[in-house]
Amino acid sequence: MSPVENPVGNPGGSADELLRVRDLRVGYRTGAGTTEVLHGVDLTVRRGHRVAVVGASGSGKSTTATAVLGLLPGNGRVTGGSVVLAGEDVTEALARGDDRRLRRLRGRRVGLVPQDPMSNLNPSARVGRQVAETLEFHGLARGAAARERAVRLLEEAGIPDAARRAKQYPHEFSGGMRQRVLIAIALAAEPDLLVADEPTSALDVTVQRQILDHLESLTAARGTSLLLITHDLGLAADRCDDVVVMSEGRVVETGPARGVLRAPQHDYSRALVAASPAGAVAAPARPLPAGEPREVLRVDGLVKEYRVRGQREVVRAVDGVSFSVAAGTSTAVVGESGSGKTTTARLVLGLEDPTSGTVLIGGESLTGAGRQRRREVRRGLQPVFQDPYGSLDPTKTVERLVDEPLRVFGVGDTASRRARVAELLDHVALSRALAQRRPAELSGGQRQRVAVARALALDPQLVVCDEAVSALDVLVQRQVLQLLDRLQRELGLAYLFITHDLAVAREIAHDVLVMRRGQVVEQGRIDAVFDDPQHEYTADLLSAIPGRAAA
Repeated sequence: MSPVENPVGNPGGSADELLRVRDLRVGYRTGAGTTEVLHGVDLTVRRGHRVAVVGASGSGKSTTATAVLGLLPGNGRVTGGSVVLAGEDVTEALARGDDRRLRRLRGRRVGLVPQDPMSNLNPSARVGRQVAETLEFHGLARGAAARERAVRLLEEAGIPDAARRAKQYPHEFSGGMRQRVLIAIALAAEPDLLVADEPTSALDVTVQRQILDHLESLTAARGTSLLLITHDLGLAADRCDDVVVMSEGRVVETGPARGVLRAPQHDYSRALVAASPAGAVAAPARPLPAGEPREVLRVDGLVKEYRVRGQREVVRAVDGVSFSVAAGTSTAVVGESGSGKTTTARLVLGLEDPTSGTVLIGGESLTGAGRQRRREVRRGLQPVFQDPYGSLDPTKTVERLVDEPLRVFGVGDTASRRARVAELLDHVALSRALAQRRPAELSGGQRQRVAVARALALDPQLVVCDEAVSALDVLVQRQVLQLLDRLQRELGLAYLFITHDLAVAREIAHDVLVMRRGQVVEQGRIDAVFDDPQHEYTADLLSAIPGRAAA
């Protein structure tokens, strides 16, 4: 393990260094002056090597990448240090914001695979056109030649039937396929260095593995170096030669990736390792609550069919699903996108009616109940959704967000509701001083705690968590899972936890259902299913968890 003073690579500078960053400092201009957010970052990427920069949200890892690329926001500037790319010192261009010079480097010398394909692809332009534009911008091909080359790049990135799909728009692609398009764009000009900023954080583990396998084979074939930005140390150990661990704008540890995973030297690195999915999968099963279990949710023979518009074809999204959840326990529903797990959650919440089958909440059915009775039954179950940034109204204060269910159901008066909000904020370990803040003033973890507080406002029997921690980095994810565990033990809550992440399921659940193509392929106690999977699909999901091979 190398200390902070000895960054990854050869500190003296050598011919095999492709990217050399020394004492990099970045500041953001505010009304009060300039606030420094990077405090002397050092890292080196050698030719043909793969280096990961890891850390939680706010650690400075993405800021480091955008600074090197000259893509900082308008109020951001490189204020110190040096950046040398392929022997060319670009420090002055970065400090001055010389976009003309930097644009010659981006694409040709450095490619970027950003995190969110939907916000980084033009929704109004065909996919093939977007790849061809990169070729045309750098003068590599024009017209028909650019279009043909774009199709070949899409094929190389793993897009099936690329000639046809090049004529489609981004919304016609899955998340994994959109990410492959971004890879094709990034590699179009055959850059020396590829920067991948959380390229698979929103993808299922099996799709993540496919994308990273393909990215690895493409970069190896071209001899391209890789700078991977990720919050997941397990993923870094699986995919990279070296790792740079960042916290609060500083490098706290560097070294061989697997060495850092197995024997981290810094307390922060140890915290990342402890929160990594590989460690969670090996954890012991959660004990069941004492006493006779009281059934809160029963699902029998649940079926949901959709008719494809303009066709006679019927798609069965949920196909004969049955399970139950007892008070004080958690049942996880796991599977890839399209497996039917989120549709199952929507049916349980009464947001959609099943084609057939029954959903009983505390022994009562939402289907067929009168409006008033349906409203009362719904009061006993509450959702926590995936996106803490999109599920909270940005115009409302925390107090108004949390007391909204109380107002909707006419519970209490203004004073009692305010007292209840204070009690709920205590429950989720948030300061009461946050009550008058709005979501934009909160971190992602704080926002999700607000969502949990809102879900608890009406004292529900069942909380349905639909990918409730998938948008959070591993440290904040662990904090929210520990919060949910504590609340369950204190309040006797039942959880239905929808997730594509089996490591999260192991940490939160007593029982698990594994879904594929609308059907349950395996179910049972979490330890039995995880320790001895009977279905090959379950085994494949488990094998795709990052870091297991390196641990």
